[in-house]
Formats: sequence, structure tokens, C-alpha cells
Amino acid sequence: MQLILYSKPDCHLCEGLQEKLEEIQADGESSCRFDLEIRDITTRDEWFRAYQYEVPVLHKQRDATSAEEPIPRPSPRISAKQLEHMLQKHL
Repeated sequence: MQLILYSKPDCHLCEGLQEKLEEIQADGESSCRFDLEIRDITTRDEWFRAYQYEVPVLHKQRDATSAEEPIPRPSPRISAKQLEHMLQKHL
């Protein structure tokens, strides 16, 4: 499963979510497995237009041929453990 984080530089919400996602990935006991791809919205006009006021934005993609599906935005105050439980429901 591919997890895509649309982000932008100097976005504290984006950085916080990325840190939590990386913490979940590093947890060897986590049952929530995913590959994380960070997409900087400032590198593509279509991403910037779509997400400039929305970042951070999470999407999932089952494989390279499937369409991306949005995942609800977690609260910035969510813990890594709570985020892991939320992702398990959506992945």
C-alpha cells in the first residue's frame, strides 16, 4: 500500500504529520504497513492548485495502476498511536 502525503516546505502541520507517519513506519510491531511518498506541492502546478489551502493531504494508492483515494485529514493533535489506528481503518 502506498501512502501519499501532499506537503509543502515550512508547513508545521505537514512536518508533524510526516514525523508521526515515519514513527509508525519505524515501529517494528506495527500492523499498519505502507510505503510513504512525500509530494511537495510547490513542484507541480496541478498539485499546488489542488492543495495550496489544504495541506497536509493524505491519499492512499493500492498499486501503481490504481487511482489515488483520499484519506480524511487527522487532527494535528492526534498521537502516532491514534493515527495508526485511524490508518488501519482506511488502509
